[in-house]
Amino acid sequence: MEFFNFHTHQSANQSNVLELVNQYPHEFDAAIPFYSIGIHPWYISDERLESDLKIIEEKLQIENCLAIGECGLDKRIEQPFENQVLVFEKQLILAEKYKKPVVIHCVAAFQEVIEIKKKLKISVPMIIHGFSKNSQLANQLIAAGFYVSFGKYLLRNPELKSVFQNVPNDKFLLETDTIEEGIQQVYDLASKYKEMNLKELQEIISSNYRDIFEKK
Repeated sequence: MEFFNFHTHQSANQSNVLELVNQYPHEFDAAIPFYSIGIHPWYISDERLESDLKIIEEKLQIENCLAIGECGLDKRIEQPFENQVLVFEKQLILAEKYKKPVVIHCVAAFQEVIEIKKKLKISVPMIIHGFSKNSQLANQLIAAGFYVSFGKYLLRNPELKSVFQNVPNDKFLLETDTIEEGIQQVYDLASKYKEMNLKELQEIISSNYRDIFEKK
């Protein structure tokens, strides 16, 4: 593995990239080699909830399913927040049961996510994907045991440079999410911001990958 793409919605299918492709239970594609699977707060369906959770639980028992998610909380959508919390907690309980890391979508609900982790005593790694906020919040999340993943906003927003530079090297991952740029472009910028060469960055990401995905 030269590059690890922690979160993407489309597979680039490159031999030197390990991709964690986001999957939804009702649209599962068995052809994708490695994936996460979860109920995104945008796509919660009360009618489908039990069947979606059942599919997720089945897939979590398969080795190629590396994580649960993306799942989480989003205060800027119409889906009732209490319902989002319920669905998020059900998935965290499954993550804990099957010892799988969690890919988290969080919009304007970071304190609630921190509190839920604490309340449920979640011990598996939890990673905030697509981080775009300030150093204060990044530090708070890291202190609470979270990892943070950077991608789209790192490329788009120069103000994230100092935030990213201040994140400890053992607490971050890189991703492309829905952008057209490849993961190599994210690595190139990240290595520049961290003032290290590409090989050093690759070793850091590989080490973080092992800590998150290979420790049981």
